Amino acid sequence: MENIKMNQAAVHLLEEWDPFHLGPDHYDTETADVVAALQGIDDPSTLAKIIQETYEHSFEQWIPFEDCVAISYKLIAIKFEAKCII
Repeated sequence: MENIKMNQAAVHLLEEWDPFHLGPDHYDTETADVVAALQGIDDPSTLAKIIQETYEHSFEQWIPFEDCVAISYKLIAIKFEAKCII
């Protein structure tokens, strides 16, 4: 159950992030890839690199690494919050 809530919260956060200002409906594939990566990653820098590569590959646009780090910290916070709720 905790994974479902974590995934929903992570998807919502990524939809709100909207790095290219295209609207929340344009990132389904990237969101799924990042949420899947989040399952096995606890390091914000590692996750940020995956976020940057995933979005840049799909949209062929550059995202500052600092932006990816900021969102990765929020995603990892969601992950750890979900683990703490029993």
